[in-house]
Amino acid sequence: MRTPARTAPQQGVQVPAMRSKLETVIAPFEREGYRRAEPAILQPVEPFLDLSGEDIRRRIFLTQDDDGREWCLRPEYTIPVALAHIAAHATEPASYAYAGPVFRMRANEPSEFAQAGLESFGRTDFAAADAEIMALTVESAASLGLSRPRLLMGDVALLTALLDRLGVPQAARRRLMRAVAQGKGADAVAALEPPVNEVEHAHAGLLKALEGQDPKAARAFVEDVLSIAGISTVGGRSAGDIAERFLARAAERDNPVNAEASGLIAHALAIGGDPDGASAAWRKLASEAGLDLAAALDAFDERTGFLAARGVDVANISFSAGFARNLDYYTGFIFELHDPARPDLKPIAGGGRYDGVLQRLGAPAPVPAVGASLWLDRLAGGKA
Repeated sequence: MRTPARTAPQQGVQVPAMRSKLETVIAPFEREGYRRAEPAILQPVEPFLDLSGEDIRRRIFLTQDDDGREWCLRPEYTIPVALAHIAAHATEPASYAYAGPVFRMRANEPSEFAQAGLESFGRTDFAAADAEIMALTVESAASLGLSRPRLLMGDVALLTALLDRLGVPQAARRRLMRAVAQGKGADAVAALEPPVNEVEHAHAGLLKALEGQDPKAARAFVEDVLSIAGISTVGGRSAGDIAERFLARAAERDNPVNAEASGLIAHALAIGGDPDGASAAWRKLASEAGLDLAAALDAFDERTGFLAARGVDVANISFSAGFARNLDYYTGFIFELHDPARPDLKPIAGGGRYDGVLQRLGAPAPVPAVGASLWLDRLAGGKA
């Protein structure tokens, strides 16, 4: 994928004053034992294209070396810090803090700007780790004057548990989660309906041939068809990836989402309020529908308790099942901090849990991971 040529990043980081701001905002993390990380500014582009989603793909700054490999200016810290952790062959839990410049196109804002944050890898006390990340982010924002942020929270794991219990096919699930990430809230349920378009009609015969087949045999069949057609990659996806999409679509034809399930999902996506009230509403929905969501809801409540124990004003948290951040890799708890004085509604901090990322980046096994970032130019009105 080639990003169109762009002008050089605007100078968004005022070095002396910003350095002081960086040290102030990172201090709570280092006091908690997070080690300072400073990955290289020039990064291989593939991990960002694979993991960060369409929003960031359109805004990174690309270059190419003499061997044709594509690189980019560091658009964020999470992926580079995770890659460094993997390269160090770390097997014990580790926590990192960072602060420095990142580069990506932003509408009406500098494309070079300062970011600070923290990442925690390997901890299995999930609720406590989630609460620690959010509490430290709130404390860090307060150190620069935002003492009463607006706190937004969601939980991808809770929604995933509901979709699992309802047996929602993978293709419909992907469309739903994409619609949620686009901010459609309860209206995202419309995405459960499969699109009917020319591509669907063109592949109707192939999809019909896949119905009822053993998954392994069906995948081999699709890969053979693509090979005969001389297709190895399309849009950066391998033949195996394309085969998986066909299999998901075929499974969806066999098992469409019924009206009752769609109604339950719409109801769940409309649930909001403080975490305690939202939990009660989810438990009522699950009980009335005869769905076992106890494990996911117990984890949700445990995290709320840890947040309160760390001094976060839980009553000030606005939970929404339809809230999502605009990156593809979150797997659980997500949150954002907003400055009520900012009219543009852009977050000044955000983060969450992303347990699948390190394995996708090359770790030999799944690694629990949770983290957050702060946009320093948006804190304190963007003043250095």
